[in-house]
Amino acid sequence: MKGTDPVAAHYQRAGLLAAFEAGLAALGKSPATVSIDDLAPADEFHIGGREASVEFLDQLGLADGQRVLDVGCGLGGPARFAADRYRVLVSGVDLTPAYIEAGKELTRWTALDGAVDLRVADALSLPFDDASFDAAYMIHVGMNIADKRALFAEVARVLRPGASFGVYDVMRAGDGGSLAYPLPWATTAATCAVAAPDAYREALEAAGFVLLAERARRQFALDFFARLRARLASAKGPPPLGLHLVMGADTPTKIGNMVANIEAGLIAPVEMIARR
Repeated sequence: MKGTDPVAAHYQRAGLLAAFEAGLAALGKSPATVSIDDLAPADEFHIGGREASVEFLDQLGLADGQRVLDVGCGLGGPARFAADRYRVLVSGVDLTPAYIEAGKELTRWTALDGAVDLRVADALSLPFDDASFDAAYMIHVGMNIADKRALFAEVARVLRPGASFGVYDVMRAGDGGSLAYPLPWATTAATCAVAAPDAYREALEAAGFVLLAERARRQFALDFFARLRARLASAKGPPPLGLHLVMGADTPTKIGNMVANIEAGLIAPVEMIARR
């Protein structure tokens, strides 16, 4: 897929790197002094941010020197965190050229370019050899990919036997119902592929994975957004580095709709940990 793909077009942003540089300057930082913790409020583009990354990735049993695949890496925030925390080598792929272009520079700023490689690629056609990785994960990616079976089959192809695979996605909940749009991952239903946990389990099994653990994160999400609202209200505006840099001017609308959909019992984030 190219940058004109409707999913990639939804995420495409002009001037991302300049926005990050301006945010750093407002914090009294520069590319020479920035850390992954400084970037986390903007480059951990998923429910729960860094807190969610820690709790999710800690379950994968990552070990020093392993090769790890980040499917749908975005700006590379979780990839840089994983490389730094677990001393692993991370390859990240994403459809959105602007994310990869900015992510490569952020990786250089944090001196992790020797451990993190980001590239534009389609998750349904990964540019890697069979059995190349010791582990893989995807964070808030499946909501844009309708064919979960093809996705997980491709991930399984590049994983070694016994490798761990983690999924942290927003999934359908309850008996269905129309979602409010726009959302962080889709402007309309045309590019939204949110599916129920059953569909994920079936796709994982079909690809040869064994599901080891599953955890619903609805209350975690609601608590996270309540704290976020409180911080924004007390600060009287967004922080210099925040998700508005990634999502654009309609960030409050997208997040508001997502929270409303979670509160209505239509969607909820879910973690799944599997083994190939």
